[in-house]
Amino acid sequence: MTENHHSGDETRHLTPQERVARGKAARVDVPRSSHAEFQPPPKRTDPVEIIGHQSARRVPELVPIRYGRMSEAPFRFYRGAAAIMAADLAETPRTGIRVQCCGDAHMLNFRLLASPERRLMFDINDFDETLPGPWEWDVKRLSASFVIAGRANGFSAKERATVVRAAVGAYRERMRSFAGMGNLDVWYTRYEADELEGQLGRTLTSGQRGRWEHAQERARAHDTVQVFDKLTHVVDGRRQIAPDPPLLIRLQDLLPDAERGALETEITRLIEHYGETLQTDRRFLLRGYRVADMARKVVGVGSVGTRCWIVLLLGRDDEDPLFLQAKEADESVLAPYVGGSDFRNQGERVVAGQRLMQATSDIFLGWERVQGIDGRRRDFYVRQLRDWKGIVVAEDMSPKRMALFGRLCGATLARAHARSGDRIAIAAYLGGGDAFDRALVTFAELYADQNEKDHQALVDAIRTGRVPAEAA
Repeated sequence: MTENHHSGDETRHLTPQERVARGKAARVDVPRSSHAEFQPPPKRTDPVEIIGHQSARRVPELVPIRYGRMSEAPFRFYRGAAAIMAADLAETPRTGIRVQCCGDAHMLNFRLLASPERRLMFDINDFDETLPGPWEWDVKRLSASFVIAGRANGFSAKERATVVRAAVGAYRERMRSFAGMGNLDVWYTRYEADELEGQLGRTLTSGQRGRWEHAQERARAHDTVQVFDKLTHVVDGRRQIAPDPPLLIRLQDLLPDAERGALETEITRLIEHYGETLQTDRRFLLRGYRVADMARKVVGVGSVGTRCWIVLLLGRDDEDPLFLQAKEADESVLAPYVGGSDFRNQGERVVAGQRLMQATSDIFLGWERVQGIDGRRRDFYVRQLRDWKGIVVAEDMSPKRMALFGRLCGATLARAHARSGDRIAIAAYLGGGDAFDRALVTFAELYADQNEKDHQALVDAIRTGRVPAEAA
């Protein structure tokens, strides 16, 4: 068995009682209180060096945008610093119980999404770093993100602690609930927006209920039609992507004719061949569309500089669009510390992790490998560019709203972990008390301190000219 196999494989033939014993035994070697610890090692790698190592494999002219975005604030830095935190987490106590990790489970990677049945769901969204690993790493990254966001909003230490305990407490309580459920019941669990509103019910004020309904309306409005209207226009009677350099550049404007032609051929081939990774009915649906235009797009914070193409496809006519995003997939930032992926294609790693962790996934989610104009072969995963997506604005949150959101995130992460890991052992380890919750409050504050120092290190590196940065 490789290092990368799930703990579910390891416990497949154990009885529930044996799995409970396994979880409780882990408390001996790794007391729950030990998760409060964070002390950077004396020979900790320079955080700017870690970011630079990633940047060296990215599109050179986009790297300054990445540095610029990460330098704006500690939370923006944190969003792009998954590799730094992975190295730090590798030095912290771990129980040895593994799940399919998100790898980048900060609070803004939880949002409203559309299911194939056109239902609005709450789930995890970003899986670029997904890989089997310690369950506690995802919980720690989530917890620290709430403290960092809370500090930016001016929350007191007590208010930040309440938010973290809400998130971690929800994770622990839901995991204990999943431990008593059958495998199929766990697998079919999903958090639909309408049901969440009903479950929250009495805990929501009229104002909170209004904001929740508004968030759902905004998510439904962020669909293919909206992105079609926003990102395209008609030129000489033809529908094409509207450029917005340097964040969105049509392939037509990006490269000389010869190189552009070669890359157009490769991206078109990518779209045609990636369909083989879809279910047969969805493959049939994809064949009803034709490629009309393509462009390079800058996305996110941590992902800036990775090769990301958006492809406009048209179906019945020029007003029947499908926007696909093909994003480069590199090795997970967790891999140096938990072992490489069992999948040879990093795009397949992302897709497999997403399908395992999400309750339901995009119908056009798939992967492919292509050869760039530089002769290098690169892995990509493909999904719809936008389909009923709603993201929170952390800066707009009060302490009570962030605590409520933390509960949703904690419960959602527990469901994702329960699908792949030994939910019974994790629940037994966590127990019914709040020892782990309190430990994570301390850890999150300590790591937020470290993140601020790392952010300042990047700001200083930009100021002295060590790394280039530009706003965009």
